[in-house]
Amino acid sequence: MNPQFSNYTVGQFKHLLGVKPTPQKDLWNTPLITHPESFKLPSSFDARIAWPQCSTIGRILDQGHCGSCWAFGAVESLTDRFCIHFGMNISLSVNDLLACCGFMCGSGCDGGYPINAWRYFVHHGVVTEECDPYFDNIGCSHPGCEPAYPTPSCVRKCVDKNQLWRDSKHYSVGAYRISSDPSSIMAEVYKNGPVEVSFTVYEDFAHYKSGVYKHVAGDVMGGHAVKLIGWGTTASGEDYWLLANQWNRSWGDDGYFMITRGTNECGIEEDVVAGLPSSKNILREVATVDGVADVSV
Repeated sequence: MNPQFSNYTVGQFKHLLGVKPTPQKDLWNTPLITHPESFKLPSSFDARIAWPQCSTIGRILDQGHCGSCWAFGAVESLTDRFCIHFGMNISLSVNDLLACCGFMCGSGCDGGYPINAWRYFVHHGVVTEECDPYFDNIGCSHPGCEPAYPTPSCVRKCVDKNQLWRDSKHYSVGAYRISSDPSSIMAEVYKNGPVEVSFTVYEDFAHYKSGVYKHVAGDVMGGHAVKLIGWGTTASGEDYWLLANQWNRSWGDDGYFMITRGTNECGIEEDVVAGLPSSKNILREVATVDGVADVSV
C-alpha cells in the first residue's frame, strides 16, 4: 500500500475524478473501431520502448487541483501520436482543451466527456503547451488537492506574444471508440499509439503502490481517465494493462499502474477513445515513419 494517502478524505479524492458518463446520443454518434483478431500481437508491449524517440510517452504529469483527467488523457495520447506518426516531438496544451471546449466537453475542472475532447481536436484543434501552459503550476500531493481550483478562462492568446494562437493549433482526424474486445484495444495501441481510457475508481485505488490492481475494497469514488500505453503478463500469469496516470510520480509505481486485463476490471475496457493526428495546419516537413499510411490527412 502507498502510505502517503492515509489521511485523505473522500471529498478531497473525489475532486480528482473528472469523468462524466458519456451521454447515450454521443455513443451512438461515435464510430466504433474493431481490429481483426487475426492481427499478430506480441504477448507484451510498452509504447515507451516501441517508440523510444517519443519522450512524451514516458512523461508523468500532474493535474493539480482540478478534475481535468478527461483532458489530460486525451491531450497526452494525441501528443504521443503526433510523434509516432509524424515524427514531431511536441507537447500539446491541456489548458486549451480545458478552458476553451466549454459545455461541449462538460464542466472543465468539475469533469468532462473524453470522447468530446477528441471531437474538439477535430473541429478546433489544440495549441502547444508552449503557447498555452497548464494553469496550475503548483501541483500537489495526490490525492487530496484542496481547495479545488475553478476552471481557467479561455483566453485564445499565446503567452509568447510572438506566437499566433491559430498557427499553434494541431488537429485530429476523427474521434472514435475502440471495441471493448481486449485484442482490438491492443491492436489499436500497437498500430497507432497510446489511447485514452476511462474507468470506475474505488477507494482502494488511492492506495495503489505496485503490482496488478484489482478492486478489492471500498466504495465507488467516481470516474477517471488515463493513458493506456501497453500490456503484459506477470511471472505468475496475471494479464495486465499498463497505464500512465497524471497524479505525479509520487503516486503508484512512479506514476504508472497496472490493472487486470481481459475481464473489464472497473470498466477499463468499455470506454476506450482515440483519434489520429492530422497534417492540417502543420507548416513543416512531415517525417515519414512506419504507420503513417494509417493516417488520413
